[in-house]
Amino acid sequence: MARSVSPRRKLINTTAAWAIGLLIFFPILWTILTSFKTEAQAIAAPPIFLGFDWTLENYRVVLERSDYARFLWNSIIIAGLSTVLGCLIAIPAAWSMAFVPSKRTKDILLWMLSTKMLPAVGVLYPIYLLFIQLGLLDSRAGLVVVLMLINLPIIVWMLYTYFKEIPGEILEAARMDGATLGQELLYVLTPMAIPGIASTLLLNFILAWNEAFWTLNLTAVNAAPLTAFIASYSSPEGLFFAKLSAASTMAIAPILILGWFSQKQLVRGLTFGAVK
Repeated sequence: MARSVSPRRKLINTTAAWAIGLLIFFPILWTILTSFKTEAQAIAAPPIFLGFDWTLENYRVVLERSDYARFLWNSIIIAGLSTVLGCLIAIPAAWSMAFVPSKRTKDILLWMLSTKMLPAVGVLYPIYLLFIQLGLLDSRAGLVVVLMLINLPIIVWMLYTYFKEIPGEILEAARMDGATLGQELLYVLTPMAIPGIASTLLLNFILAWNEAFWTLNLTAVNAAPLTAFIASYSSPEGLFFAKLSAASTMAIAPILILGWFSQKQLVRGLTFGAVK
C-alpha cells in the first residue's frame, strides 16, 4: 500500500519543486527578458527585471544582419542526422553488450565512458588536419560524424541500461519462433524499448544542438549552425547583450518547443496506456 502524504508535506514538496524549477529556468528567463531591452537597459546597474521599455528592435536587427533560417536548417540537419546515425550504431552495440556479453564488456563500457573525460581541445589539432585532408572542413557531413562520435558513448550507455531491463527470455522465445537477428532487433527489442530510445534520441539531439566547441572550430560559413549564429554577436567591438540575448532566444526557441511537445506527447502516451 502507498503511504499517505499529509497536505503540509504535499505543500512543502510542491513549493520546493517549483522553487528549484524556477531557479534552473531563471537564466533562460533572464535571457528572454534581456532580448526585449535596449542595449542601455541590458547593462543597467542595478539590473532591471520588468520595469523597462519593451522593444522588438533587437530581433529586427538580428534578422536583418544574419540569415537565421540557414543557421537553423544547419542545426536541424547536423543534430538530427548525428543523433539518428548514432542510434543506428548504438542499438546493435547495446544489444550485444546487454544480451550477449563477453568478459570484456564492462571494460569496453568503461573505456567508452572514459573517452568523455578527454578534453576536446586535446584532439582538435589532429581532427582539424584530418578534415582538411578529407575536404570535410566547414561541411555538414564532417560535423555529423564528429558529433555522432562524441555522443556515441552516452547513447550506448543509455540504451544498454534500458536493454538490461528487458527480460532475455522474451528474445529467446522470439528465436524459438524462428525470428532472425534483424527481426529480433526490429520487431521485438525496439518496440519494447521505445521509451528508452525516445529519451535517448531527445537527450542526444539536445547535446548535438548545443555543441559549440566543435561547431565553432570546424565551420566557417556553409555549415555554421545556431551556435555560430550566437557567437557572431560577440565581437571585438564589445558585447551587445541585448542583441546577443535575442540571438540566444531565437536559438533556444526550437528546443523549448521540442521539449514542450515531447512532454505533452509523453503525458498523452502515459495517460492512454493507463486508461487502456
